[in-house]
Amino acid sequence: MPNGLAVATLRRLGAIAVAVATSTMPTLAQSTSPSPFPTPASKQTAARPAADGDHTPFALFPIRPLWTIELNSRITQAPAYDDRRGYFALEHDRIVAYDLASGARQWIVAASPQLPLSAGGDLLFLVEPETLTALRTTDGSIAWQLPFAEKIVVPLAWDNGWLIAATAGNEILAFRGSDGELIWRREIGTTANARPSLAEDRVYVPTTDGRVIALRVDTGEPVWERSVGGAAGEILPLPQRLYVGSKDNAFYCLLTRDGTIDWRWRTGADIVGAAAFDERRVYFVALDNVLRALDRKSGGQVWKASLPLRPTAGALNAGGTIIVSGSGPDLHGFNAKDGKPAGDIPGSSDLAAPPHVVPRSADGLPVLIAVTQDIAKGSTVWAVTRSIEPALAPLAPLPGLVTVPLTLPLTTSSR
Repeated sequence: MPNGLAVATLRRLGAIAVAVATSTMPTLAQSTSPSPFPTPASKQTAARPAADGDHTPFALFPIRPLWTIELNSRITQAPAYDDRRGYFALEHDRIVAYDLASGARQWIVAASPQLPLSAGGDLLFLVEPETLTALRTTDGSIAWQLPFAEKIVVPLAWDNGWLIAATAGNEILAFRGSDGELIWRREIGTTANARPSLAEDRVYVPTTDGRVIALRVDTGEPVWERSVGGAAGEILPLPQRLYVGSKDNAFYCLLTRDGTIDWRWRTGADIVGAAAFDERRVYFVALDNVLRALDRKSGGQVWKASLPLRPTAGALNAGGTIIVSGSGPDLHGFNAKDGKPAGDIPGSSDLAAPPHVVPRSADGLPVLIAVTQDIAKGSTVWAVTRSIEPALAPLAPLPGLVTVPLTLPLTTSSR
């Protein structure tokens, strides 16, 4: 089937075709009993605005520099962020925290993380040799530490009090994030291929053998599983639907109630990273160097844009501007409405980690944070935000201006 046409697996016909082609685990109804502690949370479809005033988000462009931090060392793992701080793992076994509003350093401690960092619930979670560690984000002190010799294969996932780990032994483990107590563990028959995702009362696991597995967050009991055409990538879970790319050059939409494939979109290469989203669309990149915007419900293509680079991370939504990063130092922005170029953010050296978006800072403006790396100087963290000052323009004559010649008064000399 030609690229750019959604495969006819929509709605009822798609459900019948998939039911014949793939086997699923028995579907369990979502629990109506009181939720355990920690309470599962619903994933919002978009940031909730204030109760009054204009709710239109500010676009990222035009931009202005916010701050720049010279770390004077290389970062060794992808950083983590929460609403207030960014956390960076540095060479020589150190982790440093910086305030996202001012760029001021908050604390630095000794630690040796082996995987990208994860943050949530006022804690920073680390996979260290032989231990799982949680640091307090206020000062870097140890909140809890758990002996743990099993190999963890993908970054830890945190949401609403739950900390999820995936091991090389084909198991998913759920810990209480506040104190590290193991709540449950579940064998899934294969390893996770990307970080698990949490939404409502589910844990969604993308696997290396081409499945998406849904588990109950409170017990680990299987809810459903669905086969896709290749190893599944990072999942974007939203109410009613989840979105995931796979190694079969396709982007899938699955119904969260039972895993039915609602639609899929064929691309020219593998999907990269998780999708971005807004109220009506999902945005994703693939190794065919194309950014695509699809309707969340129908899967219809709204627009696509060719990229001047090979993407290395998923797309981001910064106030209605879709940001794409990849090979090379520059970030590229596209208008979420129509895919037209919104602006570029030039960098001085190559990116060392995927960029991060703070949707609304204290002043209500989106903030984009990036980490670049130079062989000689080490890593640099910088942030940009929207400029609210109008651009200066040179003065020009008013149109239709009439020029009146200056006439000097006659002078007479007296004798």
